[in-house]
Amino acid sequence: MSYTLLRGSFVIRYADLPRQGPEPDGDTVKFLPDSPALVEALPRRSGRPPNINRRGVSVRLEAIDALETHFEESHQELAGATAARDELLRLLGFTNVVFFDDLPNKVRSADQDTIRGHVLTNGIDANGRLIAFAFAGDHPGPDGSRVFLDEPLADGSVNAALLAAGLVYPAFYATLPAGLRTHLADVSTAARNKALTSGIWPRSTADPDGAAVIPDLAAAERLVMWPKLFRRIVPYLAEGFPDFDGFDAWLRADPVHRDDELFLLDELERGNLHDVIDARGQEIRLTVWPERFILNPDPAPPGAPVEPPLVTAGDLLIVAALPDPAGADRGEESITLLNVTPGTVDLAGWWLSDATGGRKELGGPLAGGATLRVALDGALRLGNRGDSIVLVDSEGTTIDQVTYKADRVRAGRTICFGR
Repeated sequence: MSYTLLRGSFVIRYADLPRQGPEPDGDTVKFLPDSPALVEALPRRSGRPPNINRRGVSVRLEAIDALETHFEESHQELAGATAARDELLRLLGFTNVVFFDDLPNKVRSADQDTIRGHVLTNGIDANGRLIAFAFAGDHPGPDGSRVFLDEPLADGSVNAALLAAGLVYPAFYATLPAGLRTHLADVSTAARNKALTSGIWPRSTADPDGAAVIPDLAAAERLVMWPKLFRRIVPYLAEGFPDFDGFDAWLRADPVHRDDELFLLDELERGNLHDVIDARGQEIRLTVWPERFILNPDPAPPGAPVEPPLVTAGDLLIVAALPDPAGADRGEESITLLNVTPGTVDLAGWWLSDATGGRKELGGPLAGGATLRVALDGALRLGNRGDSIVLVDSEGTTIDQVTYKADRVRAGRTICFGR
């Protein structure tokens, strides 16, 4: 299956806000893409747009699930959780990473706050994160290109390395191609059979090999178990249930956020999370190894789009402006747009605005690769002492924004916004 290549940098610390920085764990890390607009163009199976800002977007590593270092003010066995996190950072190239004593999930110092890398992604998850395979270093391909992800290439990912080392559990969603899933299931099974003492498998519980006894949350936090099961146990116990006799009914009460839909590979039939969990008294366990079922992503809410918008930020650019034409300004000022996509964009309902709130309505088609010089008629007037120009689509989404200062304004001269 082809994945979208995103080049960029992995980020573990904000130099200006270190105590408010990212919280990397064994399957999630912050990523600052070179071309943020490419993220907006990814499918969103659960209807959630990407949660991206100027500092980047979180990457959730495909096919794996690491012990929780932090989840609703709780955690799993910290030895296993931090081992996966530390190995993920090492594999990406980070060195001498030190965490705050009082904020143990935030990086106090490291040899590198950011480091170059790339991801291969096929979409956005229900939390607005990139679902991706992560790789250290740059990729030779062009940003945004389609890359066929086969087994050898997947084996070079951080995801597969963590799975092979026995540091994480498998978690296979329906978005993962079948060939890769089968291959990674073999990798996971081999790691479990090796039972490396440096990994989680020798201490794994609540699985087909035996139930875990969990009288309270503190007991759960000391154990190694499939993280998704732990993430269901935490809110269940928080609601005050004294044992697991009511766990099955509690799961079934919320088929979206608790009782995940899944496909049972051995039975070749659909089911739900409750079908692979045996819970009674103070004991609980998975009855099937997690590589033997496929999880469905959370469904999109009614009406929420699962495909990316036809036009995203950066598809049309403001490339030039004439704020001070020779002679009278009125009717002679202009703004030039460029459609950088290969397809025609219908500008019906779009508009341009400036810092004072002036507005120029747009309309008509703009062919792929073509420019459009928009003559301003007075409803929008560009300031000769500097101004900001914003291009907004028919849904109210900002597609592009530029700013110029007074020192760039010269009579009769067009300002070019280099990109």
